[in-house]
Amino acid sequence: MLRTTEEPLRVSICHCHACQRRTGSVFGVQARFRAEAVVIRGRSTAYVRKGDTGGSGTFHFCPVCGATVYYELDSMEGLIGVPVGAFSQPAFPAPTISVFEECMHPWVRLPDDVEHME
Repeated sequence: MLRTTEEPLRVSICHCHACQRRTGSVFGVQARFRAEAVVIRGRSTAYVRKGDTGGSGTFHFCPVCGATVYYELDSMEGLIGVPVGAFSQPAFPAPTISVFEECMHPWVRLPDDVEHME
């Protein structure tokens, strides 16, 4: 179980191939929080993945259903990423940043006001 005590620092869309494989979709959408604002209870199964840029991330999955619960990136100490779908809240803030667009499927359309990061 995971609960947050603050609003996310940012909500982003990631089109990288690893997020596509991890989610089984064409992109991942995640919210980033200060680690102090995340309360984690219960067990998870961890998987460490080496990133394309050399860093690594530890992804924590529910040991019962396999859903990604949260992740931590070595390059972003003190922050925790949570897939937006884990909140099951349709009113969750929309993404403001899109990354790894070189992997984006050509038919995907993003909001007009989203920031494009390289």
